[in-house]
Amino acid sequence: MLVEVERMTTKGIPAAPGIAIGKAYVLDTSYFCVLRQLIAPEEIEQEVERFQTAVDSSLHEIETIREGALKDLIGDIPLMLLDTHAQILRDPTMAREIEEKIRSEKHNAEWVVKTVLEEYQFKFSKIRDGYFRERISDIQSAMERLQRNLLQHQENVFQLAEPVILVAHDLTPADTLKLDTKKVLGIATDAGGRTSHAGILAASMDIPAVVGLKTLSPQVRTGDTLIVDGNTGVVIHKPDRDLFLEYNTRRQKYLYFDKEFHEQKDLEAKTRDGVVIRMMANIESSSDLTHLDEHGAEGVGLFRTEYLFLRGSIQPGEDEQYADYRKLAEHLQGKQAIIRTFDLGGDKIGGLGQNLEPEPNPALGLRAIRYSLAHTRMFKTQLRAILRASAHGNIKIMYPLITTLEELLEANTVLEEAKAELRSEGKPFKEPLEVGIMIETPSSVMIARELAANCDFFSIGTNDLIQYTMAIDRVNEWVAYLYQPLSPAIIRMLQLVIRAADEAKIGVSVCGKMAGDPVYAILLIGFGGVRELSMDTHSIPKMKKLIRSIGMDEARKIASSVAAMGSGKEIKKFLSDALRPHMEKGFTSDLFENDL
Repeated sequence: MLVEVERMTTKGIPAAPGIAIGKAYVLDTSYFCVLRQLIAPEEIEQEVERFQTAVDSSLHEIETIREGALKDLIGDIPLMLLDTHAQILRDPTMAREIEEKIRSEKHNAEWVVKTVLEEYQFKFSKIRDGYFRERISDIQSAMERLQRNLLQHQENVFQLAEPVILVAHDLTPADTLKLDTKKVLGIATDAGGRTSHAGILAASMDIPAVVGLKTLSPQVRTGDTLIVDGNTGVVIHKPDRDLFLEYNTRRQKYLYFDKEFHEQKDLEAKTRDGVVIRMMANIESSSDLTHLDEHGAEGVGLFRTEYLFLRGSIQPGEDEQYADYRKLAEHLQGKQAIIRTFDLGGDKIGGLGQNLEPEPNPALGLRAIRYSLAHTRMFKTQLRAILRASAHGNIKIMYPLITTLEELLEANTVLEEAKAELRSEGKPFKEPLEVGIMIETPSSVMIARELAANCDFFSIGTNDLIQYTMAIDRVNEWVAYLYQPLSPAIIRMLQLVIRAADEAKIGVSVCGKMAGDPVYAILLIGFGGVRELSMDTHSIPKMKKLIRSIGMDEARKIASSVAAMGSGKEIKKFLSDALRPHMEKGFTSDLFENDL
């Protein structure tokens, strides 16, 4: 919320870590004025051809930007985003829809493109999941490029004369790639969430970024002084002298500790008394693989497969999935990679050939393993692809949102069918292959012993476990105060799961947000049994350093004390006092408002 005093402080969403201080540069992201025009029958095919020419021109522009980016950028994420735009423009379903509308409605191509985009925006606005709702920005950016070519607009070129903090309503991947990143100190946008393109690209280029600021850009003028705190999500407009000096000190500390963390990224995460905790990465696609080595990841604890299903309008086939999973296996060269099967719901499927009615509450509906078991043909195709990839590395399979023993057994039945088919076809795969499940609901916690007897490992998804346990929508601002990782209810559930895994002698890891937070991580390893934490790649170096700074005896004592407490407030106060010395060494945590 914007508070107007001598300065203005806006709280947004931290998208890329770090602190930037400098002059603002406000980008003018004006929209096209598109008029509706009727075209004569004899002009229809000419209009269709004009649309096709604009598509070709847009694809050529994207390829030119891509070639330039290859010379300047390390990693595949920005290129993946450009490839996504190219795939949208090549999408035969969308192209056919636009061409048919030009012919049937007899309207100019610009107007039809505009109306089709608005239809997609409406459909995506109904998706509750923030990550996939934000994917409409892909379509919007691609369509805006198409409109420029239809209207013969020239694209803006950002020529920065001095280092600045970019302020905009939103930034497209193509816009970001055109910037001179040596002159971009930070990024602040009104739109976006944790997975917005501005945040993804900023993180890949180590530029501090805050998104979701809502109304910042109209209130800032080019040349104004800004502070962007990508660690806490705070942006300060026109800071006074004391705040300026305070944040300058914070920035210097952050840079010092960040450099120290990365210098030791390849060391083991071993406690002072010799217990090794493996630090794994959560990644979205095979395009993220280059970042594993950069940040010292020891493998992949969560490989999300949804990107393959959402990057086009056609459901990916077995060979396409196999190629992606094989790339993952071969890159890791024997290190572990856990592939999670399809984890979306009916509200997010879109063009996968399923004609589903909208669900009133998708979070509690046909999603994740439920969707897969309702569409076994698609599920078996994915399992076959994962099995084939397992012949090339240390691959494991993980089912999401298991709530009953019957779901686990049914999923394993489909897996055995896939194995039998591959054997009969002479296609190799790893045997035995470890199969695990996500623990994300109170029901799975309460039957953890039975589930442990029928799988090889647990992975605790703390984000959903907290949401379902506390009966909240974690993106609803009115109940956000109930999203409490330190609630005694959550603490006791974690203990139950870890104990059940220990008794069954199976592995247990944590792959939710708690795994990448120093305070929560100490608590998790202190409960015993958790010897693997999986998180975003940027958190790995600091978490390795943290583990090396503490002994297991200290972690166990902290966890034991917390387990006996009856309120989240009491737990937070205890942990704040017990772990404050660690925070002073550069470890940031959601528990502390001023971490550095």
